[in-house]
Amino acid sequence: MLYRIVPVTAFEQNCTLLWCPETREAAIVDPGGDSDRIRQAIATAGIVPTRVLLTHGHIDHVGAAATLAAALGVPIIGPHRDDAFLLQTLPLQGQMFGLPTTAPFTPDEWLADGETLVVGRQTLSVVHCPGHTPGHIVFVDLAARLAQVGDVLFAGSIGRTDFPRGDHRALIESIRRRLFPLGDDIRFIPGHGPMSTFGEERRSNPFVGAGRD
Repeated sequence: MLYRIVPVTAFEQNCTLLWCPETREAAIVDPGGDSDRIRQAIATAGIVPTRVLLTHGHIDHVGAAATLAAALGVPIIGPHRDDAFLLQTLPLQGQMFGLPTTAPFTPDEWLADGETLVVGRQTLSVVHCPGHTPGHIVFVDLAARLAQVGDVLFAGSIGRTDFPRGDHRALIESIRRRLFPLGDDIRFIPGHGPMSTFGEERRSNPFVGAGRD
């Protein structure tokens, strides 16, 4: 699986293009805004998007999802249905964070833990990781040792849990029991900031690293 990170919105959210190098079929993960910038990146990469994938329902991750899906004629897939309430409160989220107004929407398909998605000849595994939001999911390409983790885990930090229905304990459990066991060598693309590996965060992250209760 190849990838390109396209930072979008004032929050520099890492919208990610994931694609199969053999077929050029692609997925757009978390298009939070700036749809023109995302479409330019798609054209530059010479790839063919077949779906929009969402890790969770916060507006900086989904703000351009409906616009892009309609323009490209592709479905919106994910997150887990436990984030439905967030997708229905997008106008309020926009007001709270000073982002463009986004109409509520329902994805074409919800995702559940353990499902798989095929992009060209590549396979993404779906891992439900509640905590930052109740319906947050992570996409993992086990063969490529690459994950897109949204706002669950960052280089040196973890996702916030002070938003509606956030759960700090659940977030820690998700990281330690659902992500770290996948392997220290897995590189991950977070929702914001630089990439890291599960191994580096397991060893040194001040919130979930070695020696933390």
